[in-house]
Amino acid sequence: MSTEAVADAGVNVLQGVDPEIYKWITTEQQRQENTLEMIASENHTSAAVMAAVGSCLTNKYCEGYPGKRYYSGCAYYDEVETIAIERAKQLFGCAFANVQPHSGANANLAAFYALLEPGDTFTSIELSEGGHLTHGSRVNLSGKWFNPVHYPLVHDVEADHFGHIDYDAVEALCAEHKPKLIMCGYSAYPRIIDFERFRKIADACGAILLADIAHIAGLVAGGAHPSPFPHCDVVTTTTHKTLRGPRGGLVMTNDEAIAKKIDKAVFPGTQGGPLMHAIAGKAVCFGEALKDEFKDYAQQVVANGQALAAGLMDKGWALSSNGTDNHLVLIDLRRTDPELTGRDGAQWLDNAGIITNKNTVMGDERSPMVTSGIRLGTPALTTRGFKAEQIEQTVELIDRVLRSGGDEATANAVRGEVVDLCSQFPMPY
Repeated sequence: MSTEAVADAGVNVLQGVDPEIYKWITTEQQRQENTLEMIASENHTSAAVMAAVGSCLTNKYCEGYPGKRYYSGCAYYDEVETIAIERAKQLFGCAFANVQPHSGANANLAAFYALLEPGDTFTSIELSEGGHLTHGSRVNLSGKWFNPVHYPLVHDVEADHFGHIDYDAVEALCAEHKPKLIMCGYSAYPRIIDFERFRKIADACGAILLADIAHIAGLVAGGAHPSPFPHCDVVTTTTHKTLRGPRGGLVMTNDEAIAKKIDKAVFPGTQGGPLMHAIAGKAVCFGEALKDEFKDYAQQVVANGQALAAGLMDKGWALSSNGTDNHLVLIDLRRTDPELTGRDGAQWLDNAGIITNKNTVMGDERSPMVTSGIRLGTPALTTRGFKAEQIEQTVELIDRVLRSGGDEATANAVRGEVVDLCSQFPMPY
């Protein structure tokens, strides 16, 4: 039976057993097929990944690690997890990998638990400037148990590096506060990260350097973004987003002592039994990313991101950092249409079948539930086969919707064009 048939059979069996859930799964499948997925943190997995995640591996408890489990009957699971580990190491060029974290947040939690004590100081970027909840937000454990000190972006709109990391300011802040750990890697940062410069800053103040590459992992794997290795002591990531795998987390290092601490921090420190069906999906994802065609994919994601940024700026939309080096584009609505909020803009686009998310921008005075920005990305569109021509069409549609003032007729017209465009680029399963 093909992977496609296995995936279909897994859903179709629901029709007789639980028609209510079957209805919403199939409805969601239709939504995905007929909309343009432009949330920068989302992607479409292959049928093979979905088949692995929906497999019989969900039936087993495998607390512990390969060869050191607390339950019997784990021999085949050991093989699956070992394959996932070895592929991750090969893909990212590292010596140690833990594939058990349930999410990127769990991966960061494990790293903090392994490397910091409550109250320790670390540095990162503020959530509103492109960071993540787990990078020191006061509403998150990372901001409650530890002492985050945030380094800035360049705020001067006239500066050559507007919206880029201010590395001189990072260096000065670290010299002053002597953090135990420096975090780099972000959720809404559209520029290349200079891991080598961060290494020099970390060495100067004696800090551990941790890169959260959740957003750019696929670009790193495909050679479209510089690697955090060998510069970073620890690297965390999700396995979805640009990596195009199942939802899950991963922690990597080249330091054996740190690897042992990470393993203990993941299990039993912060998690119980691993999700072996998800680990199987990770193994499949890593195998797919090791193929030559994934390098072409990663390069196309970046090319599409830059085409998206250029097209939007040509239409008069202001962007954070005035462009992008990766998959992510952040529209700063304040500089083009001060009255338009991220919440309204994202909703108008959603009504038209273009899925984005509202996002804070530098110095945003609106709340995170309203915001002054819209975040867009190109991983999922690239997965469906979009290239420059289709990105140009997409820019036209986005511009029409955002300038319509939320007009329903415009949204309906654009939605029809979106469905037609989607029909030409089927999902990868």
